[in-house]
Amino acid sequence: MMHDDQVPIDADMVRELVVDQFPEYRHERIVRLASAGTDNAIFRIGPGVAARFPLRAMDAVACAEMLRRDAAAMTEFATHSPYATPRPLGLGRPGARYPMAWAVQSWIDGETGTPTGLAASAAFARDIADLIASLRAADTRGRRFDGPGRGGRLPDHDDWMDVCFRNSDGLLDVARLRGLWARLRELPPSGPDVMSHRDLIPANLLVRDGRLAGVLDAGGFGPADPALDLVAAWHLLDRDRRDIVRSRLGSGDVEWMRGAAWALQQAMGLVWYYRRTNPRMSDLGRSTLSRLLDDPLV
Repeated sequence: MMHDDQVPIDADMVRELVVDQFPEYRHERIVRLASAGTDNAIFRIGPGVAARFPLRAMDAVACAEMLRRDAAAMTEFATHSPYATPRPLGLGRPGARYPMAWAVQSWIDGETGTPTGLAASAAFARDIADLIASLRAADTRGRRFDGPGRGGRLPDHDDWMDVCFRNSDGLLDVARLRGLWARLRELPPSGPDVMSHRDLIPANLLVRDGRLAGVLDAGGFGPADPALDLVAAWHLLDRDRRDIVRSRLGSGDVEWMRGAAWALQQAMGLVWYYRRTNPRMSDLGRSTLSRLLDDPLV
């Protein structure tokens, strides 16, 4: 269990829900997917469908509203992404053993990315840059970042970072990381909000034949700091390939460093929190933090 408030879900429970609510899939094989994801359990239903079950307990009505917002964001994202992305197919209701809403969507073939698998690939770096550029070109329609997560003011995350630093004693070079955050949190804005995926971690990027093939978990698509999606460069690429992303996007010094700040904020929460329950996510945090500390420009 990754979270204290985690809701149990297994293939038998999913089959009950599918047979009851989506009988058109009742004869399909249902398999839980091994994933580094932390927010949802993913089950494959036959060859072309997937179901997502939120893992953390929340009010049933609020959960349904969240999934409806996610579906709308996914639909909007699909109109701007140059790469394949799942499409919403339906919303499931709570059942006898699972107490919240859940989502059904189309399946996209590919292998999830890793921090090192394509770190030295110039072609993959160009794919990442082209994805970010395409999303930035989408019209915000007057919307601005308005959430508590990553994508707004860096100093708003000071309390969380202090929690992470305290919990990382003995695991990481906390003194250096504190100093890095102290510098990066002071960066000014680099420009108006742009449309962003808002969680471009390796687990949300599908690769095939050495290239980017698909993008998952687009339910957070919305306006944010233009530097936010640059976390992908720190999570996935080595220094020379990061330079390709920066050059292709034309990122100035402030924007690039703010991307490093968001990567630091995300990675600091991964190492200690998932150390025992999700080693792949913990290792991602270590990899990203190492890249940040080893980069002479940061």
